[in-house]
This record gives sequence, structure tokens and C-alpha cells, in this order.
Amino acid sequence: MNKTTNGCLALGMLLSMFASAQEEQTKTETLDEVVITDSRFELKRENSGKTVIKISRAEIERNQGRTVAELINTKSGIEINGSRSNAGQNLGVFVRGGRNRQVLVIIDGVQVSDPSQVNGEYDLRLLSLGNIDTIEIIKGAASTLYGSGAAAAVINISTKQAEKNTISATINSSIGTNQSQDDQDFDIADFTNGVNISGTVNRKFNYKTAFNHQFSDGISAAIADNAERDAFSRYSLDVNLGYHFSDAFDLNIFGNITDINSDFDGGSFLDASGNEFTSDQYRVGLSSKYTYTNGSVNLNASYSKFEREFISDFPFTAQADNFILDAYNKYTFNTAFYTIIGLNIINNEVDFDDTEDFNIIDPYVNAVYVSKFGLNINAGARLNNHSEYGTNFTYNFNPSYTYKFDSNNYLKVFGSYSTSFITPSLSQLFGAFGPNPDLDPEENLTIELGLELKYGSNFRASALYFDREEDDVILFDFTDGFFNATEAVNTSGIEFEASYNPIQNLALNVNYTFIDNEDDAGILIPENKFNLSLGYTFSKRTFASISGQFTDDRLANDFRDFPATEVTLDSFTLVNLYFSHTLANKLVRFFGSVDNLFNEDYQDVFGFTTKGANVRVGLQLNL
Repeated sequence: MNKTTNGCLALGMLLSMFASAQEEQTKTETLDEVVITDSRFELKRENSGKTVIKISRAEIERNQGRTVAELINTKSGIEINGSRSNAGQNLGVFVRGGRNRQVLVIIDGVQVSDPSQVNGEYDLRLLSLGNIDTIEIIKGAASTLYGSGAAAAVINISTKQAEKNTISATINSSIGTNQSQDDQDFDIADFTNGVNISGTVNRKFNYKTAFNHQFSDGISAAIADNAERDAFSRYSLDVNLGYHFSDAFDLNIFGNITDINSDFDGGSFLDASGNEFTSDQYRVGLSSKYTYTNGSVNLNASYSKFEREFISDFPFTAQADNFILDAYNKYTFNTAFYTIIGLNIINNEVDFDDTEDFNIIDPYVNAVYVSKFGLNINAGARLNNHSEYGTNFTYNFNPSYTYKFDSNNYLKVFGSYSTSFITPSLSQLFGAFGPNPDLDPEENLTIELGLELKYGSNFRASALYFDREEDDVILFDFTDGFFNATEAVNTSGIEFEASYNPIQNLALNVNYTFIDNEDDAGILIPENKFNLSLGYTFSKRTFASISGQFTDDRLANDFRDFPATEVTLDSFTLVNLYFSHTLANKLVRFFGSVDNLFNEDYQDVFGFTTKGANVRVGLQLNL
């Protein structure tokens, strides 16, 4: 299917659903959705030049027991390879064809990354969904606001805030099966528990502590005859203390400890007993905000320490330290013009045979213009100063135009032209496996063009085309180690998203992604991916949903031979069910789910076990 055909298909779907929405429009008006990540200002969605994915607290609560990766994997343009496998499986985060190193994670305003990882990315397995309030995802180059690594997407995570009462507690607990397609004994083998305690004292001091635990057993990491089970466990403790000094000044300090312990196997179709890895994160930081007339000064900073160890016939340890500071001034000239001037400082350090480090010091500026006649512009620039690579310049220009039919309906046309600069990680430069200190940074240019339509309070849809060109792409093979590709890699595609309430209490959400890797093999990246969910609210206390996901066939590498050969993983379709009910006292909510209802037989990661039909039940207790 070529790009022109796909573009026409997406626009046709948009127009047909628009016609349907006209027939079914209700008179109920809801508050305008506000998005933050694409500009750092609270803007109405109609004034944003991006199609921001916003995962609400309600959606997160309807996915308790699942992982962060499983939830994000249902969104357009995103494929998280390994999220459907054994809980300890490494995750490949692909957004619009981009890889892990091109996706930046932010937690409560602070960037996070792990210098001990090969690509320097943050491991989503360290996160617990039970401690998260909302998630915003913007796709496309966002290096102007967020720096190196924000080339394909930014995943902005907000954790749960302290409650207004002096003390409040929420307890989540669920149990479920953890079985493959071939082993359907329905033994209880997966446990997820979380406790959140928070409160506010004298309207000045607030506190929050969260403990979350996951344990999974029952299946082998690799597909193999008579393979042993490979267990996974994660413990995390989060503490946040805040003080409201005055109407002008707030300060929060936070700390986190996360411990992962997991068995792993020897490779595709290769079981191995005794293999184990541990991954520990220790993280402390602060965020503060001083508000003055028409503006605010913001400071976010964190220090993280990562320790990872692999126990096997090929043992490996990695220790890394990471310091990140982001200070910026937000100023609102008037209701039309907003500006940010900031400084981002990063220092990464890893212990190999010798201690290696680099630092990045980036000043940046961004401006947002929101006119009264529909024109909106988001533009900015960043000067990247890298201790290994000197000075480099990135910028973005993101205009949009919103035509309002009336106060509740609009059609938005938007586009963007953005560049990114992606520096090699310390592992790629100096690590234990194929390092190359002569690597050049990757350079990235992304172009977007799209439409978004909101009609009534019950319908929204968007369609866009994107094109990304990457130069000096960093690749790896077992002979040469890390090296820069000599030719540019071009990836393009379309995305379509729609949410629709055809009748009261019935919600339909659908998204479709087409990705064309013209100059790349597109390993593990499906060309077509489709997600659909249908939810019905029977009453204020009862909800049920059914969701489906189609993932096209993908190429994978078979490393059992040398050199590696390419194999094709078959396409697959998954169907999931969910149900929840809150008791009349509103203190207890019960929920249950069935994943992979029809026990689809497929491979998520070549040669490794994929989860079959699994059930889960749980409860949430609010005190």
C-alpha cells in the first residue's frame, strides 16, 4: 500500500466519521482538554500544533495489573517489542520507526535516562503503573524543548499527587495467570500490589509515599522443550515531600528506590538455568517554582545511580551515575504570546574498565503565539554544547490554524519542521561490546502535516503524514561493533486516531499506523498496526470494555547463525476484555480482565515465549 493511498484512506475515514458525528451530535458540552508536553504551557488542545496522546487517570485505573509498556503499546505510532512476552524481557521501544535512543522519558518534569544502557535509554520496566496519574506522549522531533534523545517521541509521566485530606490511602492488589499459548493450566502466577499514602497538613506541607511490587512466574523466557520457568520481581518505593512557602514559592523533594530481579535464558530457543540479572535504581531530586507577575522561574533537578548485573557464563556488570538539571523561565506577555528561556545540564558517567563521562550544557528558547483569528505558532531553538562533540544547533517550527465552526467545534490544520541531534551513548563510545570512540552523532529532520477535527463533545479525529530523515545512523554488528551508516535512512508514514461516543455511555477509540522504512530493514517494526477499544459505562459504578489489536508481520534477526539471517514474524490479532464495579460505599472497586482471549499463537520476540490467554482479578481500596 503506497503513501498516497494510505493518506487518502486516512482522510476518507476522517470525513466519513465527521458525517456520522453530525448526525449523532449531542448538546452536552465538556471542558476543553488541556495539553502541556508540546509547549510546557497549559494550552487548549485546539491551540496545540501536535496530536498529543493523553492517557488519563481513568484509563490508567482501567489497566491496573498491566505494565506501563503494555498500556503505551496500544497508542498510534508506537510498537514496544517484548511487552507481550515474559515480564523480564528486554523492551524495544519503536516510535514512528525510531529506536529506544530516540525516545525520551520525563517523570514529574525531570528527564530520566540510564547511561549504563547500551543506548542510554530509560528502562520502562522500572516504572509501576500503580504510581502514575497521567501520561502525555508527543511524537516527532522535540529536541528544542527536551534535548538530545527527543527525536522520535517524548513520554511525559506525572505521578499521583498528594491528596487534600490530612491522610488518605489507596491499596491496589491483583492476581492472575502468567501462561503461554501452549501451557493453559490457569495457575495463579502473577501478583501486583501497591500502596499509596498521602495527605496535606495545614495547607502548607504535603507528603506522598508509594510502595509497589510485582512478581511473575510461570513461563520460560525462551521457547524450548522442558524449559524451566523464569521468574521476575520488582519492588519500588517512592517518597515525595512538598512545602507551599507562599503563593509565590513551592518546593518538592523526591526519592525513589527500584529493584528488579529476573531470570533470563541464553537466547532464541535456548533455555539456560542459573542465569539471573538485577537492575537497581536510586534516584533523588527536587522541583521548585517561583511565581511572579506574568511568569515563573522553574527548577527541576535529579541525581540517579544505576547498578546492573548479569550472572551467566558471560557475566557483566554496569554502574552509572546521572545528573540532570533543567532551569527555565516562563513568561506570558499576554493571552497571545508565551515564552520560555532555559538551561539544561546533563552529566553522564559509567564505570567500565575506566570511568568514562560526558556532559551536555544546552541553552534553549521557545515561543508560542496563539492568535484570536486561529493562527497558532510554536517555535524554538537549542544550542547543544557537548563535551565530546562541541556545539550543534537544533530548531523547530510548528504552525497550526484552527477554524472554529462555533465554540465547541473546530477543524485544525497543522504542520511541523523539526531537527534533532542524538549523541552516541557512553556504551557505544567506550563500552564492553564493540565500542567506537570515533562515532559521529545522528542528525534527524522530521516533517509533519495533518488535520484534527473536533465536532461536538462526543467526537474527535486526526490524521497526519510524517517523514523523518536520519543521517549518520548508529548501527551494530558482531564484526565491526558500532559504526555510522554511510547512507541516510528515511522513514515515513501516516497515523489516524479517533474517539467517538455514538450514544450516551458508549465510547469508541480507534487508531491506525502505517510505517514505511524506505532505506531500512525495519527490524521488529510492523508496517501496519491497528488498535480499537469499545467501552460501555453501565452506571456510575460499573464499566466494561473490549479491545483489539492487529500487528502486521515484522522482520527479525536470527542470531543462531553467523552472520545473522532475517526471518519474518507472522502478523497477529489480540482481543482483550475488562470489567470493573465499584461498591455503593465507593471505597472498594473490583476489576477483572482477560488478555489474548482467543489464545493467539504468535511470537513477539523471535525465539522467546509470548503470553497466551491470561486472566486477572483485583481490587482497589480507597481509605
